[in-house]
This record gives sequence, structure tokens and C-alpha cells, in this order.
Amino acid sequence: MEKPLWTPDSIRRQSANLTDFMNWLAARGTAHVENFDQLHAFSVDHPERFWEAVWDHCGVVGDKGEAPFLTSDGSLKSTRFFPGGRLNYAETIVTRMIDGDALVFWGEDQVKRRVSANELVQSTARFGGLLDEIGIAPGDRVAAMLPNMPEAIAAVLGTAARGAIWSSCSPDFGAQGVLDRFGQINPRVLLVCDGYIYNGKRIDVSDKVASVVSNLPSVECVIVVSYLGQAREMVQGLNPSLLQRGDGARAMTWDDAVETRPETRPQFQPMPVAAPLFIMFSSGTTGVPKCIVHSAGGTLLKHLTEQRYHSDIKRGDHVFYFTTLGWMMWNWLVTCLGSGARLMLFDGSPFAPDGNVLWDYADKEQFSHFGTSAKYIDALKKADIKPRTSHQLTSLRTMLSTGSPLVPESFDYVYADIKSDVHLSSISGGTDIIGCFVLGNPIGPVYRGEIQAKALGLSPDVFDESGRPLPHGKGELVCTNAFPSMPVAFWNDDDGTRYHNAYFSRFDDIWHHGDFAEWTENGGMIIHGRSDATLNPGGVRIGTAEIYRQVEQLPEVVESLVIGQQWDGDVRVVLFVILAQGVTLDDALVTRIESQIRTGASPRHVPARVIAVNDIPRTKSGKITELAVRDIIHGRDVKNKEALANPEALDLYRGIAELQT
Repeated sequence: MEKPLWTPDSIRRQSANLTDFMNWLAARGTAHVENFDQLHAFSVDHPERFWEAVWDHCGVVGDKGEAPFLTSDGSLKSTRFFPGGRLNYAETIVTRMIDGDALVFWGEDQVKRRVSANELVQSTARFGGLLDEIGIAPGDRVAAMLPNMPEAIAAVLGTAARGAIWSSCSPDFGAQGVLDRFGQINPRVLLVCDGYIYNGKRIDVSDKVASVVSNLPSVECVIVVSYLGQAREMVQGLNPSLLQRGDGARAMTWDDAVETRPETRPQFQPMPVAAPLFIMFSSGTTGVPKCIVHSAGGTLLKHLTEQRYHSDIKRGDHVFYFTTLGWMMWNWLVTCLGSGARLMLFDGSPFAPDGNVLWDYADKEQFSHFGTSAKYIDALKKADIKPRTSHQLTSLRTMLSTGSPLVPESFDYVYADIKSDVHLSSISGGTDIIGCFVLGNPIGPVYRGEIQAKALGLSPDVFDESGRPLPHGKGELVCTNAFPSMPVAFWNDDDGTRYHNAYFSRFDDIWHHGDFAEWTENGGMIIHGRSDATLNPGGVRIGTAEIYRQVEQLPEVVESLVIGQQWDGDVRVVLFVILAQGVTLDDALVTRIESQIRTGASPRHVPARVIAVNDIPRTKSGKITELAVRDIIHGRDVKNKEALANPEALDLYRGIAELQT
């Protein structure tokens, strides 16, 4: 058996929140468990007792209602947690906030801000007061197209405090991409920025905002947050057309609408535990994005469990996650305030002016947790950036990685070139559950290339094509039990058909997630990519991540994308590569690529064609999109290019001569 890359010492284990939780369960007679595996077994065997304990131990503010705290007619979709309970998501967040700084913000333009807990509470209360003035009621929607900045945190908490529903995206979305999302949910309030900065460029969004506002007749109030110092000018440009509507709609700056209001205390509207809180969106690369509705209580309980027990976030910790408002990790980050953490916000390129910017931030603000994407870690490795030698990182305890599978070589890089004594927690789940199926265990060992543990309270498994569990080998990631952060519903899906088809049509009463996965002999999991992008040459299923892992070890290859092309009644593997500057894809390099894949994976993984390209299409959250490229090379239309960050890249894949032979 392979040796672990990291094992927590006795001090780490004894001081972990997980250990405290297990001792607390024993002290109150709820359960007697001695290790993580026993705790997980308790959490899925006795879900009612487990989730009640999470509520109490994490200090959720609210009323659990009368027992039973879990009801069901026997099916996953019918299960209800705390059916008689009432709470307000923002109340727990605000109540558990630590004194002093609540938020620290760094912008790419070197703007740095600190927001105290009291200032954040005041902005939250004032924004809630504005919503009251507009007449926003529980269930109404508030939408935002903002950078990852303090005003966004205040706005989401103010929205939640009033029982309204929040939905957001990042300002780099195109107008149609914004409308594809917000046009489905009819928000009454829209927050926008006056622009943003990325990779050294000041990007004006006034035309885009004008187009969005003119095509969202449900919007009664547009609030412009200043980022480039042009908020007042944008308001002046928006108001003439809004006034012409004659229905009282208007635009205001954040400062005028919120910060000039008198000091007040936040008012929290108690809501049912299952009341909608967030509307999240699928990537939308295969059609108009699905609107996934998540509950206040389910989100809160799931996030607190992941943050307190799996990520070991403690009061006073400084938590950073590189994310935008278009990714579920932003919602996850907001909830960290409910564990008494301080949020470290960043907006801009993580490589401007160079790849040290986030590590400079980590040192300056003493990050305890550094969250990012697997692609960022790979990019650091390829750029030969070594924070271990250039930075102190004395407070850094945990690194979290998600967005795509973290390959074994990236595990090696973290421990060799970032920090040797760090809990590297690869995590995997999705927007669909606003959380994770598998993630870290801070009191257990980290093995190379593996996600450590099943999520507490969830029972993920791997099934074969016939729906049978696979203790070994690759198959479909599923979940066999109900959990609080299952979606409440899809928006505009009154009979639940779209919801059912998305998760429950493949296996009867089993959540089918759509990832290709396998268990390891250490009890961990490896994710091999999305199962709908899985390659199938000769009837053998191959995960795309298996090929990426091999190809991207080569210094000549910056990034790659692989798809399966229908060919001669079968499927052949086609690999596209972005090459390092000055490198040419000659026969010798093709041979090296093929040899690397054949040796590292298998002969079946070797591509029939290797083709150099200048760009790879990706979603707004940075994930490469194999399906869009697969559609293009098969002559099918890509249904929703607005979901892509760089839709122009698709044109590179049309009519490639090598694909015709």
C-alpha cells in the first residue's frame, strides 16, 4: 500500500473540530464513535440524530420544531429535514460572526479594503431596509452581477435576512448569458457593477448592463456598485429608459441606496427550513441553464458540516477561496462567516502581475485556508512557482481544491513546492447539491491522487451500468440516501419532471450525479471526469481525466482537451493540445505524447489524432467543456455559447482536416 503524503500529528487530531464533535456526541449520549469511519456510519445510519446534532453543535439559530426531525414516504425526493423547523440563514451567519475584521478585500488594481463585522452587519441591515422599502417579500428574487467584493456579501445577507431568494453571476458573463439565467427567474432587484478589472484591463460593462436591464422588465430597482468609480455615470445612463417605463423603476448607486440610510439593526424573517434561499445555475453548455433552487436550512447545515468537520474551520480563521459570484464556491465561502471565520476576498486574475499575487496575500493576511481550482495548481506547477521558498505561509493549515480532478502530480507539487505540513483536501460535488459528496478528513492521512472521505451525512457510491455497487473499478457516482442540500426544486418545473430526469431517471430512487469515479484501496475516491464526456473506444469506458493527467506532465503541453469522435462505427480518441511558446507539434512530439499515454494509462487511451490548437473553450467557472467541442466536430450546433467564457474558441475546431481522415 502506498504511503500517505501527509498524516496529521496528535496535536492536529486532538484539536480538530471533528474530535470535539465526537467527544460532544459521547458526552450528551447521542453516539459513541472513535474515528471518522464510525462517525460517518452513524451519520448515515441515524440521519435524524446526526443532523439534529449538527444543528446544535454548530450553533444554528432557529427553532428545530417538534420531532420527528426527518420525515419521508420512503423515497429520497420525499425526505424532509426539520419539517416543522424555522430559521433564517443570515441570522446564524450574523450571530456567529467574530469581532474585528469580517472581510478583507484585495483587487487586482491593488485596492485593499477591510470591513469590520459591525460595518458588515450595518450594510446588511441597511440593504434589508432598502428591500423593505421596495416591498420585497419572502420568495421574491434579488439578482446580482458583481465582482467578488464586500458589497456582494452584504447584499446576499440582507436578501437572506428578508426571506428573499438570491441569485448571482460574475460580470464577465455576456448580456445573453445573464438573460439566459436571470430572465428565467424574474428578479425584482438587480445589482450590477460599473465595470471590473482583469489581467490589467479595465473592462467597461455599461452597454451590457443597459441591454440586460432593458430585457428584464421584472426589475424595479437597479443598484450600481462602484468598482471603477463610474457608478453615478452609469445610473444617469440607465434612468431615462427606466423612467420611460412609467412603473416607478429606477437606478441608484449603492452608496445612495444603502450606505446613506440611517444606522439600524438587521431584521431576520424566520422561514421554513426548506424555504428557497439560492437559485444556482447549471453551466448551460447543452442548453438554457437549469435553475436549481436550494433551501436556506439545507444549505446552512451542509456547509457548516463541510466547513467545521471536513475543513476544520475554526473561529478566527482566515479563509480564502478563489472564486467568482458565478460559482457555488462563493456561496460556500459566504457561509464560512457562520463558523466565525474571516473571509479573504479577491477579484481579478490570479496571475496579475504574476503568479505570486495570491501567495503575497496569503502571507500578508495569514491565511489558514487557501481554496482554489485544480487548474490553478497545475498552472502554478507549469510556471515553476514555488511558494514554499518565496513565502512564509506560517498560518496555512489547509488547501482545498475543486473544479476538476486534482491529478497525483499536483499532490506532489503541493507538498514539495507549497508546504509540506498542510492538509491538502481535494473535494468534489457540485452546484446541484451546493456542496460535496466526497471531501477532506483533517484527522486522516492524505494519499496521492485521492479524495479522502465520504461526506458526513451522505452515502455516495459507485455503480456499474446495471446499477450494482462497484467496490473496485470505474463507474457512475451516485448517492443512495437523502441529505438536506438536495435541491428544493428546479425553477419553473411545476410537476418536477426536469428535476427527476436530471438526477433520478438513470437509477430508481438513487441520485445519479454524472461523474465517472472509483473507490481506492485506502477508502478514498478518484474522480475521472464527467461521465457524459467519458470516452468509449471499443466499448471500454475511459475517463478524460486519465488522459489529461498523462499529457499535461509533458513540459511542451500547456493544456489539453480530449473527446471521442464517431468513426467507422466506433469511437476514436482525439486529443487537442495547447503547446508551450515556441513548441511545434512535429512527429517526434506526437510520438512522445502517445508514448506517455500508453505507458502511464494504457494502449486503449492513445489518441487516434493529436491536433494543436491555440485555445480551449471553457465555462465561466474555468472548466473545459468537452461536450461543446464534441458537438462542433460532429457538425452539431452548440446550444448555448453564452455559457462559455471564450465562445470564439469553438471556431478553431470547425473543419479541421485531420478529423476527416
